Amino acid sequence: MRYVIIGASAAGVSAARELRRLKPESEIVLVSKDREVYSRCILHHYISGRRTRDQLSFVENDFETRYRLDWRKGVSCTGVLPSEKVILLSDQSRLSFDKLLIASGSHTFLPPIPGLNQVSGVYGLRNMEDAGILKEKAACATHIVVMGGGLIGMDAASGILELGKPLTLIEMENRLLPKQLDRESAAVYKKALTQHGARVCLGTGIQEVVGNADGAIDHLKLTNGETIPCDLLVVTTGIRATVDYLEGSGIETDHMGLVIDECGRTNMEDIYGAGDVTGRSPIWPAAVKQGIVAAGNMCGIPQKMTDFFASKSTMNFFGIPSMSLGSPLPPDDSFQVETEIQDGIYRKLIHKNGRISGALLQGDLSYGGILTQLIARRIDVSRVKKPLFKIDYSDFFHTSENFEYYYEDSVTG
Repeated sequence: MRYVIIGASAAGVSAARELRRLKPESEIVLVSKDREVYSRCILHHYISGRRTRDQLSFVENDFETRYRLDWRKGVSCTGVLPSEKVILLSDQSRLSFDKLLIASGSHTFLPPIPGLNQVSGVYGLRNMEDAGILKEKAACATHIVVMGGGLIGMDAASGILELGKPLTLIEMENRLLPKQLDRESAAVYKKALTQHGARVCLGTGIQEVVGNADGAIDHLKLTNGETIPCDLLVVTTGIRATVDYLEGSGIETDHMGLVIDECGRTNMEDIYGAGDVTGRSPIWPAAVKQGIVAAGNMCGIPQKMTDFFASKSTMNFFGIPSMSLGSPLPPDDSFQVETEIQDGIYRKLIHKNGRISGALLQGDLSYGGILTQLIARRIDVSRVKKPLFKIDYSDFFHTSENFEYYYEDSVTG
């Protein structure tokens, strides 16, 4: 049995490990454009010089040999022929498969802003190559602009600022990290950015990119009417699933990316998907879980992703840790919101009918474990006669003979 995996990031690597665990004697082929495994979540540490390339790795030094992988490095997939069970590679070779996992991730997409595609000096931040270029270009740039205040934008900004280079960060929404944080917690990061030499423009976008006589980026016209100089633009707002090579294959995709079910299956038999290529949960824990679940189903062991709480983001910029669980804002007025601010620590819970639907932690993440369990398991907290911020495992979980916690529905009814 030959298992083929396209992509060597969180989903692909997790799947490879799981496949080897479940199928010790099977052939596993890993195909990746990258020649090394690295965490895209901490590429900004490479830009700033805090980590070397080797220190970005999240696998064992002997990863390839330990899991007995046939790793085709520096090669990308250019097509899939489901009926023949063959993938086409950029080195003009063909690779057959019995089971295929598509985990090709995502890439930077330049939005349709006038002038953006006509100038040099515009870069994204999605891979090691991007990080290397930004590290080099930022060193000699004088007017750096980061477009987008989401997770990748914050990564880029924090890495460049650690080089001692001032910059301007532009975000269309009225707060940073709008998918993860509320106004209060986002304001903490805005203050930190400012203190480290950044100018933060919220509720503003780029209307036009203007180049000089040499074709290099020169300045930006913003939607608020302002014009600012720019000789290096980092675009982090346009991210697209890498599915272009699937065109004409019959494998279903939509405007978000590869379409999979809760088992990781595509519409084609023996072809699965996981990670950022689906465009649905672009965070590390979700990619890892999807890779593991898909691998299990590829081996004939039924698993589903529905038992996993995917809307979880953990971040740490400028030494300020934050965790977001679920939505940072209540869906409507029927939800209750409770907040607690003390000694620089911010905590927020969103709940309705005894069940917590979202939470924010900043400054201290020690409560994150219990909150993840309460939200993921939809545990009814209405019977607890103590403040919600004081709940602990003993309120809902028993301890087994080996001192591990376990939960029973009967505890809360």
